[in-house]
Amino acid sequence: MAIQLRHLLWSVIGDLRVHPVRKWIRAVSRDRTIADTRNARLVWEPRRVVGSYAVPETDLDGELVPDRGEAAAENPVSMEDGPPVLDPHTPFTAHTTPGTSLTIRTPDGDLPGAAFRADDPDLAGYVILDWAAFSQWYEEDEPVMGHPHDPFDRIDCLRSSRHVQISFNGVTLADTTRPTLLFETPLPTRFYLPREEVAMELLEPTSTHTVCAYKGLASYWTARAGETVLPDIAWSYEDPLHDAAPVRGLIAFFTERLDLTIDGEPQPRPRTPWS
Repeated sequence: MAIQLRHLLWSVIGDLRVHPVRKWIRAVSRDRTIADTRNARLVWEPRRVVGSYAVPETDLDGELVPDRGEAAAENPVSMEDGPPVLDPHTPFTAHTTPGTSLTIRTPDGDLPGAAFRADDPDLAGYVILDWAAFSQWYEEDEPVMGHPHDPFDRIDCLRSSRHVQISFNGVTLADTTRPTLLFETPLPTRFYLPREEVAMELLEPTSTHTVCAYKGLASYWTARAGETVLPDIAWSYEDPLHDAAPVRGLIAFFTERLDLTIDGEPQPRPRTPWS
């Protein structure tokens, strides 16, 4: 019997997963390079869907000392076709594998809880690093934002002539036959729509921004559908990274909370951390 690959991947989500990285990796804090390695590994702690870089302790410019802070709380969420996972916004210090939380002490100050020494023997001599503890990361000479690039994840932007309608309680938010579909493993398909075919009069820009490692910096809108306010329900990339260039300036919606119809067929709402 054939194995569905997504089921195979979900079957190990509860395990500690490690993958070697061939890239030159650097992490900078306060203009000081703290990590500089050509022997990094990508590590996914159990129930994490976004990986972290682990680097040899000998490739750190700083002293590792025990961290005295408390562990952060886990934030489990459900995904389609899979068991509960940790919301990607769950803090780094919510560790799900045995090990020791460490502070990186540098001449410019401490980075509290920014490193984790896992007990697993396959990571002996390595520490896992908190992406958010550093001001800039590089893969080779390219700055990277959001999180490490995942060799098992990618985006694919394709123009389409499907008829896409998005609404809420009978109020139409968008109606187009010129969507650009963005496929990203393992997320639901996102529909990026021309602004002239979106009810922009129902959208109000907000101060919210998020960062995606593959798409760049997103800006958000709140929608008003009748008496209902839908906070940060739509977003766009005004200056996307090169892989996402086809969706520049287009509008996408969280269809987890809206009614989506494709070619006249109502679609079920996907279940993700944004549901």
